[in-house]
Amino acid sequence: MPTPPPVRKIRFDVRPWGDHPKPARELLPYVDNVSFVDLVRGYEQAAGYDVPGAYAGIVLDHFNFGDLSSYLTGAPQSSYWAKRGVIALLGCDCGEVGCWPLEARVLVGDGLVTWRGFAQPFRPDRDYGTFGPFVFQRSQYERAIREATVIASMFDEPR
Repeated sequence: MPTPPPVRKIRFDVRPWGDHPKPARELLPYVDNVSFVDLVRGYEQAAGYDVPGAYAGIVLDHFNFGDLSSYLTGAPQSSYWAKRGVIALLGCDCGEVGCWPLEARVLVGDGLVTWRGFAQPFRPDRDYGTFGPFVFQRSQYERAIREATVIASMFDEPR
């Protein structure tokens, strides 16, 4: 019987994005205190993929994700994401999620949240089968979402 994946810690940093006088808000996941961009970049570099790690967090002010909690727990309100059964955990480093997203399935079960089934839709031949899964305690995951939501609401109105 295979060893289950380790349970990890998640946080979602909300930080300014862009160099405008009133920058937009970026939501960037950290897994065990490592930027998810850095984790993906390391995987893509080791696999020899072109443009490894050309990601940023989700720029909240450029992306209509609906309710953040619903989105990050795999129940997006947008019909586009709901139909596909995935969400974008990262967007392009240009700030546009549709330009270069890293997508995953989010599974919520009894006490756990799991990210798995990663894909880069513009490079369908890439194999992310050994990247993840990432498993989190559901209570800690939901607390991280609530904290990010509070921080995001404290930002000034974006540009």
